[in-house]
Amino acid sequence: MTDKNWDNIDQATMAVWAGEEKTFLEGCAQVPIVNSVSYSHDDVDEWFEVATGKREGHIYSRNTNPTVDVFEEKMRVLEGAEAATSFSTGMAAISNALFTFLSPGQRVVSTKDTYGGTSVVFLEHLPRFGVDVSLVETTDMDAIEAEVDKGCDLLYLETPTNPTMKVLDLKRLIAYGKERGAIVIVDNTFATPINQNPLALGADLVVHSATKFLGGHSDAMGGILCGKEDLIKKAYSFREINGASLDANSAYLLLRGLKTLKLRVKQQNENALALAKYLEGHDKVEKVFYPGLENDPGHEIAKGQMRGFTGMLSFSLKGGFDSVRKFLPSVKYAHRAAHLGGVETILGPPRTASHVELTEEQRAALGIPESLIRCSVGIEDIDDIIADFEQAMKSL
Repeated sequence: MTDKNWDNIDQATMAVWAGEEKTFLEGCAQVPIVNSVSYSHDDVDEWFEVATGKREGHIYSRNTNPTVDVFEEKMRVLEGAEAATSFSTGMAAISNALFTFLSPGQRVVSTKDTYGGTSVVFLEHLPRFGVDVSLVETTDMDAIEAEVDKGCDLLYLETPTNPTMKVLDLKRLIAYGKERGAIVIVDNTFATPINQNPLALGADLVVHSATKFLGGHSDAMGGILCGKEDLIKKAYSFREINGASLDANSAYLLLRGLKTLKLRVKQQNENALALAKYLEGHDKVEKVFYPGLENDPGHEIAKGQMRGFTGMLSFSLKGGFDSVRKFLPSVKYAHRAAHLGGVETILGPPRTASHVELTEEQRAALGIPESLIRCSVGIEDIDDIIADFEQAMKSL
């Protein structure tokens, strides 16, 4: 198969064919799982050139692997990046990115609304290494810019946020951060490259938990960092030594999932919007968080920078956590789990899922009520999802 020019090619086609230009072993039509730890080289000079990056090839699978290479290339194309490198989990990708580009005495600016694991890195781990961390009110763009003005080596953004679905003005904040010399990283896990491409809006790097929508089948863990080649080389070098490498079996499963990414995300976008509208009109629901709703505070910004509003939403029930305790077990067609992005609908309160690492007081400070339920909407028939939620509401 010849090399391809991806200009004017739809992302559905990219998801199927990108990274698969080479002829695989014995003419395999699917990417083989290469479980070899090491790779033999008869010619010592050739071995040296591969080991020093002067020639394509592999020496050790902690560094690079043929199956993993295809996953990285597919994501590079989908995000429109110069390069990409992968990791064993989403948090490995996030933490590696932060520790690669931050040193003692430097300053990172982010928002109060980020994934719970990311919050722990900001609140506990980076300060231990002498990094100054400033977490700002998420929707206050002026306050974020003011913190950047105080000094910012790295600006870390997540949009839509987990789990309250707040939307940041990426174009504005990315431009502001870069004008002041900051590296700008965007967590694009909720949106996926189908709905949003932060690099096209000026970001330096984009990070994903590939475990979620990219894999889509809840059976493989991984992370990916895409962006400028010089920055990716630094992140790869750090990951190569700390060992948070993606293994071939997980890469294969993630590749399988990526081929249906656009199909799945399109259905999940449609289902989530319909479910959000149903919940918005329910008398037992206190509030719905979904940027696809016209009255959502982030709706207009989302319309300008996203092609779809994602398959994620959250909602708070009247009656506090007692209502959550009653509602969740009553839903028939959903997993109650600390996960998202699968083909099945998945429900979980932040206190046991996304922000279990934080105290109730810390969650409250982040604007996360105990009555909140995060919902990753699946690809089921939307009428069945709504009917299931309606019967569960009767338990309240």
